[in-house]
Amino acid sequence: MAGTSKIEWTEQTWNPSTGCTKISPGCKHCYAEVMAHRLQRMKTAGYENGFRLATHHNRLNQPLQRKKPTLYFVNSMSDLFHEKVPFEFIEQVIAVIEQTPQHTYQILTKRAARMEKFFRKRKVPHNAWLGVSVENRKHGLPRIDSLRHIQAPVRFLSIEPLIEDLGRVNLTGMHWVIVGGESGPNARPMKTEWVTRIQRQCATKKIAFFFKQWGGWGSDGIKRHKSSNGRLLNGRTWDDKPEITAII
Repeated sequence: MAGTSKIEWTEQTWNPSTGCTKISPGCKHCYAEVMAHRLQRMKTAGYENGFRLATHHNRLNQPLQRKKPTLYFVNSMSDLFHEKVPFEFIEQVIAVIEQTPQHTYQILTKRAARMEKFFRKRKVPHNAWLGVSVENRKHGLPRIDSLRHIQAPVRFLSIEPLIEDLGRVNLTGMHWVIVGGESGPNARPMKTEWVTRIQRQCATKKIAFFFKQWGGWGSDGIKRHKSSNGRLLNGRTWDDKPEITAII
């Protein structure tokens, strides 16, 4: 369903598909899976099968009904490039994006290789931002290389949950980096130096940097339910976003 989002870096969510399967350590405590089962218990339409992957043709026209320019996060409850989502369905999603130039769409995936394959012979719409999730070195960093091969108006990284030090990251071709810690009762800690190292690399490359949250742990390394410095990094908030008209 389309709806207002509590995610700090977007405005609305649009879920033409729902459900997913775990493929890397970043998926371990998936918030979408927890939410899907909650919606299933509430008998919410589209979640009859919980977190089992499903495509929803009846949701494709939702952005067409909204005239106000909106920043949409596509598939907050799924992965558009999941292996079980047919390219034909993704084509329909892209067609809607092309038909609504007043909106901007953020598409985030952990299936970077499949996204690269899809766009190998297709042009990315001018109002679509493409991003990949990066949680660690082994699984996350290779996704950046796949993203770099796609000609997109905006390429972004969602480094959340950050579960280890990424070291030196090749940010060539990136326009935006989001960093955040893990939430929930089983959240894994994130260290200040890991985040600061990424922020400094972004500053050197003049890449927009957005710090989303500490998650279940504060910058002081203490686990808590809520933190007074939940979005502060080195004493300040970081809310930079890329220019809508970023040059490829």
